Amino acid sequence: QGTTLSGRLLLYNALDMTFRQLKLRPNPVRPVIEKLIDYEQFCGIPQAKAQEASQQTQIPEMTVTQLKELIDSGAKDFVLLDVRNPNEYQICQIPGSVLVPLPDIEHGAGVAKVKELLNGHRLIAHCKMGGRSAKALGILKEAGIEGINVKGGITAWSEEVDPSVPQY
Repeated sequence: QGTTLSGRLLLYNALDMTFRQLKLRPNPVRPVIEKLIDYEQFCGIPQAKAQEASQQTQIPEMTVTQLKELIDSGAKDFVLLDVRNPNEYQICQIPGSVLVPLPDIEHGAGVAKVKELLNGHRLIAHCKMGGRSAKALGILKEAGIEGINVKGGITAWSEEVDPSVPQY
């Protein structure tokens, strides 16, 4: 391990528990680094988080109990979109849901499939806990498709509506 202090490098050898000090000279060709950069800003993390948060706040949500009431009412004017991965869909599904995985939506093929499925119906989307479906709805919104996110996803469905649905 090493640390620098005013142009010196202090090395610690853990094997024999000794310190060694090396003198460092600045490289005249390189600029002097006086402070560290803001890593999150450099990588664009705050902007990405802000965009994701604003997308999620603009997407309407419904609870799993509201979805259950809608299904029980016999309404046929909606498509229930499941954006989880196929292996997750094999574990459990909400009755009547249609699988279009988020990666397909992100790559564009899923957007066309969703447009085809809707055929004038309204869109309700869910995933495991609500994050991926919100992301999918954000992408679909950019393509001109509005939808409602199921808050808490299939995990909330299992906890609040149908305990026989396995949680994973």
